[in-house]
Amino acid sequence: MKKLLIAAIGVLFFTTANAQEVNVGLDFYNRYVFRGVDFGDGPSLQPTIEFTSGGFTIGAWGAFGTGNGILTNFNEADLYASYDFDFGLSLGATSYYYPGSSWFELDKGVSSHALELNLGYEVSGLSLSANYIVNDSSDGAGSEGGDMYFEIGYSGGLFDVFFGAGDGWHTTNGNLQVVNVGIGTSKEIKITDTFSIPMSGSLILNPNTEQFYIVVGVSF
Repeated sequence: MKKLLIAAIGVLFFTTANAQEVNVGLDFYNRYVFRGVDFGDGPSLQPTIEFTSGGFTIGAWGAFGTGNGILTNFNEADLYASYDFDFGLSLGATSYYYPGSSWFELDKGVSSHALELNLGYEVSGLSLSANYIVNDSSDGAGSEGGDMYFEIGYSGGLFDVFFGAGDGWHTTNGNLQVVNVGIGTSKEIKITDTFSIPMSGSLILNPNTEQFYIVVGVSF
């Protein structure tokens, strides 16, 4: 795992030297809900630093709670890389990490990262994704080991709908369950004639935990 992360950092520095585009952004959401699971009970700042060259993308994304409680100060800092093909297919990998533990490893033979392989396909508003955690259960990193998540979505203009199912760390019992059903939309808040702030919102139901969320945020 450590060798994979060091290799990813090497690719990051190589890519920055030849990057065609650099993106830096910050989202502010009323709460952080990922794949139907609520991480924290307060507002979340979510920064992004991303480099792209052709179809190749490598970047870093995080979520940092703004409260002082045990749940509201939940932090996450991920690295990811992907390649998008012209016909709608995308292949990638994501390294999930939670600040507070050693970035390199928690203990001998136990990683502080959950490494996930990502597969996606988009065509005519329809999107499909499949994700698989490479770590086994003895590797720790907050995952059950071999966790899977599948999602289908459709963008119909005014609204987007999505339906996701997962197992392992996505569910309460570790078995494959429907965990993420919802509808989302977005708009731009006009500030001046030349400046607008994107705003998005989602209604999310997790049938596995029987929880319902309203998530709204702005992007800069």
